[in-house]
Parts: sequence; C-alpha cells; structure tokens
Amino acid sequence: MEKLPGTGTQLIDMELYRTFLTIAETSSFSKASDIVGRTPSAVSMQIKKLETMLGVSVFAREGRTVRMTPEGEALLGYARRILMLNEEAVGLFLAPSVEGEVRFGAPSDFGTRLLPNFLSRFARSHPGVNVAVSLDGSPVLADKFKKRELDLVLYTARPDSDLARRGEIIFTEPLVWVGLEGGIAYDRDPLPLAVSTAGCPWRRAARIALDKAGKPYRISYTSFHSAGQEAALLADLAIAPFPASVVEAPLQILDDRHGLPTIGNYHLIVEQRGRAGRATQAFADHVAECFRELAVGMTGTPS
Repeated sequence: MEKLPGTGTQLIDMELYRTFLTIAETSSFSKASDIVGRTPSAVSMQIKKLETMLGVSVFAREGRTVRMTPEGEALLGYARRILMLNEEAVGLFLAPSVEGEVRFGAPSDFGTRLLPNFLSRFARSHPGVNVAVSLDGSPVLADKFKKRELDLVLYTARPDSDLARRGEIIFTEPLVWVGLEGGIAYDRDPLPLAVSTAGCPWRRAARIALDKAGKPYRISYTSFHSAGQEAALLADLAIAPFPASVVEAPLQILDDRHGLPTIGNYHLIVEQRGRAGRATQAFADHVAECFRELAVGMTGTPS
C-alpha cells in the first residue's frame, strides 16, 4: 500500500476499490469473487485489509446476505468516482482513437449474470465505442450472425455440438444438478426437471445424461430464462442443470449421492466476423480478458 508523497497518508489500492464496489453491487462475496477473478477467501482478505486500513467495517453479514454499513455507503461514491477516473485516464492514452459500433450477441442468461460488469468496464476504457447488445438463445444468435446482423457472438454449446465447432472456445465450465437445500425434489420418480426451452444445450445435455443412466424424468417446468427455472427450484418442485459457478444458498449442487449422473461440461464459444473493425476487435479482446479473469478466479489458474 502506497503513501501520498509528503503527507504520510496511505493510499487505497485500486484493486481494493474494485473488489469493494463489486461486492456492493452484487451483495455477495462469492459472486464478486467470480467477477474480479479471485477466490472467495482472497476477496475476504481484501475487504479485511481495507477495513483495517480505514479502521471501520464496510460490510455486515446477516445470515447469507451482505449489506453495507453506513461507513461502507459513505465510501461507495468515492470508490465509483476513483475507479471511473482511473479507467478514463488510462483509456485516454491506450485507446484514444477507437470509435464505432459493435453488434454483440450473447445468451440471455449471460446477459443477466456477467454482461453488466463486462460492459461497464469496456465503456470506461473505450468511451467512443457503442455496443449494441442482442440477447437470445444460441440457435437464434447463430442465425443472426449468418445473416450478418451481428459482428461478435457468444454461444452456449455442448462439446460435441455443431456450435462448438463454429468458433473459438473462450470458457469451459461444468454443468451440475441443482436443487433446494434440504429439498426432496431429486427423490421423486419420475425426476421433475426445470429447464429452458427446446434447443437449449443445457437441457439437451441433462436429458442425454439421464437417458444414458436409465433414470426416468419428466419436464415439469419450462422457462427461457434461468430465473424462471430457479423459481421452481426454490419451491422444491424440480431440479435443474446449471453452471457450477452460479450455485448459491439456498440452492445446492446434487450429485451421485443423490442418485444423479454427471452431466459434463459446456462451452462458451466466441465467433467473430472476418476482417473485423477496430471497435469489434477491441471488444472481442476485452471479453476474452474478462473470461480469463473469471477462469482464474474459479480455479486459481488460467484456463
């Protein structure tokens, strides 16, 4: 930790500000750890370091939730302004002439889970670039890309699917069975599933795993968005296939101890139009870097 020259006043590291702000925006240490690319224990140590330096508590834990203390709320505005000014200053010299529009497509669940942080960081470093976002299912996005309506696309794909061969694998993560903590939905026969609409790779991977295991199941609840599926889980009416990184209490991961087969991994595939402009390339590089940070935060090593 540095000190202001001539005053002896300690300066707060930018990464401490970033972690503090991310926790404040997500109300979750575990979600923040995914976004900033650090383990949950490392995030907790960062906040402890910040609180020790300031001599106050900035967060209070209440059961499974996190809220800011009055001191944390006072710090919040400063943190936002300092980070914004820092990224604007760096962006002024690193990307002063990048302008234009990027037509970006991504799966809907990605849009609610990770995209807000990706966009805010890119906007601060590339203020001259406009990102037009299209959120939809991967098959629809593939069709839009084919029609030249999008410049850069992320697809959710199973490893053996046609979509997985379209572009470059940018992120890989296990799919897991998820149900309510202490729930009994997993023990029902046939097994009730909450899944997305037809064509979703998570839905197909789950059905293939259950078919191979010879386990009877039925589609009980269908929702295009994962929030709709999660509602059925919270009511203990079904279980669902979700990415491992999104599972938080009161939901839990279910496995062979609950009589369930392994689903396997899924990929996020990036496809970029050939001879992309500078704006598209800058955003593509930014998305790749964000996913590298996410992978390090989940595993401790680059993917």
